Amino acid sequence: MASMRDIKRRKGSIQSTQQITKAMKLVSTVKLQRAKQRAEQSKAYFNCMYETVTSMLAKAGNLNHPYLRGGESDKKAVIVITSNRGLAGGYNSNIVKLITQGGFKKEDLRIYAIGKKGKDALHRHGYEIVEEDSGIIEEPLYVDAMALSSRILEAYTKGEFGEIYLAYTSFKNTVVHEPTLLKLLPVEPDNKEEKAQEKESKALMNFEPEDDEALELIIPKYVTSLIYGGLIEAVASENGARMQAMDSATSNAEEMIDHLSLMYNRARQGSITQELTEIIAGANAIS
Repeated sequence: MASMRDIKRRKGSIQSTQQITKAMKLVSTVKLQRAKQRAEQSKAYFNCMYETVTSMLAKAGNLNHPYLRGGESDKKAVIVITSNRGLAGGYNSNIVKLITQGGFKKEDLRIYAIGKKGKDALHRHGYEIVEEDSGIIEEPLYVDAMALSSRILEAYTKGEFGEIYLAYTSFKNTVVHEPTLLKLLPVEPDNKEEKAQEKESKALMNFEPEDDEALELIIPKYVTSLIYGGLIEAVASENGARMQAMDSATSNAEEMIDHLSLMYNRARQGSITQELTEIIAGANAIS
């Protein structure tokens, strides 16, 4: 059995750690409230943007536009959104698994990393990191998403890669966060949507102005909106995951403190009993 001094030192160390986890839980809770509100307010818009664009292009027929036909390259650009800090449970590792276990060939992926944790993990796995924008995730702004979208679309139209994906954590509620891999370009309409449209009408959509000019305006806004939506949901998911992780850590620390307190009391009782036994033995020896 460990000595009383060792148990007391261990208990003090865990109590200090518990104070830190409590503080981090409170901070994450405050941040979560603000991030949750932003995510819930914007979620309907970004879902509607995705559904509207895919529905529109399903009715548009075969349009010959660089944004839609995809490149001849087998390379794929993946925008990976993680956090800059750890202590968030499986939040970052789930996104990394989404890439490493997603059935993609490692040599075909070009990673645009938002968040240091994802960038470091994928770099260790041997993936090519084209760009890192870790500062964006601290306070996501629409202009940052627009700048990133512009750079990726420029490389896409040049044929550097043929597909664009977004890997982020979708915020469902405070305790449910779902790792999501969304294909941004080329747009692939949902099969259910296509079947419903076939029943409704065979007519193709007309564009005003011309389709090329309209798509030049619509597609960049569509990509930017989805990237920004992913950033907003990722921030809410990160704080929710960290709050849960710190709550679990605090509870575990409390259990360990209770166990160590019991061990300390037993050791103390044993020490007292031993002292009493020695005193009685000594008194008997004198008499």
